[in-house]
Amino acid sequence: MERLLIPLHENEVAPRLDLATDVLVVDVTLDKSGDPAWSDKLVVLEQASAENVCKVVLSDKVHTVICAGIEDEYMQFLTWKGVVVVDGVMGPTDTVIERYALGRLASGDNCYPGLQ
Repeated sequence: MERLLIPLHENEVAPRLDLATDVLVVDVTLDKSGDPAWSDKLVVLEQASAENVCKVVLSDKVHTVICAGIEDEYMQFLTWKGVVVVDGVMGPTDTVIERYALGRLASGDNCYPGLQ
C-alpha cells in the first residue's frame, strides 16, 4: 500500500499546492488481478497554504505528493523528509490515481482524457 496526497480543485489536481484548501489522502493498492484499488479521505484545511499541506503530509505519513505547481522551497522540504513529489501533473483525480497505481504517471503528465 502507498499513501498519496493530492491538492484539490473540485475533482481535479489543483493548479498550485499552496492555493488548495482541500487535499485528498489516498491509500492505493493493486488487487489480486493487478487492477488498481484505492480508498481516500478528504481533508479540509483551515486556510490555503503550503505549510498546512506539508503538515498533513507528515502527520498522515504520506509517501507521495502528486501536484501541479509547487514552490521549490516546499519541493526541497518534502524531498528532504523522504516524500516523493510528482509535480506538473494535470487532470481528474481518478485518472491520476489510476495511472499512478499502474506505474504510468510521471512529472509533467497531462491526464485529461484525449490529451494524454
